[in-house]
Amino acid sequence: MSGIVGIVNLDGALIDRPLLERLTDFMAFRGPDGQGVWLDRNVGFGHTMLRTTFESASEHQPCSLDGQVWITADARVDGRPELIRKLEAEGRHGLTAVPDVELILHAYHVWGEDCVEHLIGDFAFAIWDGPRRRLFCARDHLGVKPFYYAQVANCLVFSNTLNCIRRHPAVSDELNDVAIADFLLWDYNQDERTTTFADIGRLPPAHVMTWSGEAPRLKCYWTLPVDRPIRYKRSADYVEHFREIYRAAVDDRLRTNRVAVSLSGGLDSSMVAATAVELLAQKSEAFDVRAHTAVYDRLIPGDRERYYAGLVAEGIGIPIDYLVLDDYRLFERWDEPGVGQSEPNTDPLRVIFVELARAAAAHSRVMLDGDGGDPALLPTLLVDLLGVVPLGQLIADVLRHLVLWRRLPPLGARSRLVRRVGTQLRRPLYPPWLAPDFAARLGLAERWEKYHEKEEEQERRRVHPTRDRAYRQFGSPLWARMFEYQDPAETRVPIEVRHPFFDIRLVRFGLALPPVPWCVRKTVLRLALPRAVPESVRWRPKTPLAGDPRIARIRESGAAALEPFVPVPALARYVAGGAVPQSLVDSDPDDIWTNLRPRSFNYWLRYAQPDT
Repeated sequence: MSGIVGIVNLDGALIDRPLLERLTDFMAFRGPDGQGVWLDRNVGFGHTMLRTTFESASEHQPCSLDGQVWITADARVDGRPELIRKLEAEGRHGLTAVPDVELILHAYHVWGEDCVEHLIGDFAFAIWDGPRRRLFCARDHLGVKPFYYAQVANCLVFSNTLNCIRRHPAVSDELNDVAIADFLLWDYNQDERTTTFADIGRLPPAHVMTWSGEAPRLKCYWTLPVDRPIRYKRSADYVEHFREIYRAAVDDRLRTNRVAVSLSGGLDSSMVAATAVELLAQKSEAFDVRAHTAVYDRLIPGDRERYYAGLVAEGIGIPIDYLVLDDYRLFERWDEPGVGQSEPNTDPLRVIFVELARAAAAHSRVMLDGDGGDPALLPTLLVDLLGVVPLGQLIADVLRHLVLWRRLPPLGARSRLVRRVGTQLRRPLYPPWLAPDFAARLGLAERWEKYHEKEEEQERRRVHPTRDRAYRQFGSPLWARMFEYQDPAETRVPIEVRHPFFDIRLVRFGLALPPVPWCVRKTVLRLALPRAVPESVRWRPKTPLAGDPRIARIRESGAAALEPFVPVPALARYVAGGAVPQSLVDSDPDDIWTNLRPRSFNYWLRYAQPDT
């Protein structure tokens, strides 16, 4: 995940080259393979290179095809053969081996701002169109790559690294109180267009931004599809089509022969690992795939991820490294770069992902991850399909499930009743420690109430005819936040995490799958798993972690699990420190998460400086 930065002086002033170079140098940790800057009067781009594909060996950025249109990008373009065919039809040739960034430039030359309609993959890029004096920026469909910007003091600054923008002297450290309130109430900012900082905005997923002399204009170019369910005559066709699309998603995310895999021993990560090995083996070239697995040997009784991940690694023939998590402390090393984040984060065991990324980066520049399998194949309650799917078709689907599983699919009537009439009972605790002046000034009690009323109303309103729960899951802003959480801008580790289940071709197919039987117990995934995956894993029941390690640590260590809560002075604006519980040992699990937020925010205020 390369680093990108750019400055456009809106008043026409010449770019301060030393400033642009300092901002670029700051991102050296995420692009150790080279740096470059380009300037043209009032416009300047910077780039730090992380080479993660075969084609990127010849890549240099910022780059141009004609000396007039320039790009700086953090991008991986998927479906390259199809895109190249489209470009060749438009008179562009010799593109087979060019880097992805050049394909994006060719697409812009052919289609202009509509180029994003022809791109798939993970990308964040900015293009300066010299003849039109126009800046054009884009972020990928699901927000895997971050993109931030600030318009301050007659200049527009952008980057995929938030703390890089904070280092520009015109950008203040003033906090966005609404974003802070959202974090303290719900653990994340509800507005995808803003950040924790008042001066800095966030380009939402599936959006483009253009500037040509006035304020930047943002536009959404894609939304989650609502396609009619696909229907095949043969059951095998569903499995084969799923396997075909999934293999394409993994193949596009390989393009290297040294790969790390985050392997849990569950279905999703096993599918990733086994498919990657299968594809690389078919290329008849030397390759090196290594699994990395986080395990609890003591803290979580009954955790069997070591056992199942070991079975998968042995079955597909790859080495596996284990990261034992039992002794990590809550908020451990939050003062270190890469552990403490550029925006507030509640996870007190954040260090675990950073350690896993560091272990993987010692071996590879790419780590494949199985996240996304749950929303992709989230089942639909059978009762919710009544009146939506024609009765004859629904009966046929149920019979097909009966043949495959020797039992009927779950009806879901009780779950539906709870969802419709009992939602309000599941509301989390309204934080009792919010500073009264802060809560009154922003109307947080009313904001809290309206948010939950909206959530409850959405639970009662169907958005997608047959895959409503899956559609909502994929549309959650929490995924983009997770991608940012894993980005090198936050971990300070030069490794790109790639998510095959978030391939938009697979998302479209998954949302169009008949939910019965293919999404019940992830039937289509189980049947599509490569043969090398052991049968004990293929038919393993869905088994979430037997306990929350954060809560387990609090229960095990008692008062010693958390340091005494000592508020920093800046916290008083937001939190009544005296109301924050010093001990969480006897708290309800949901209340524990609520009461960890002021502690997390306190740590963040203490350590979140732009040079960390």
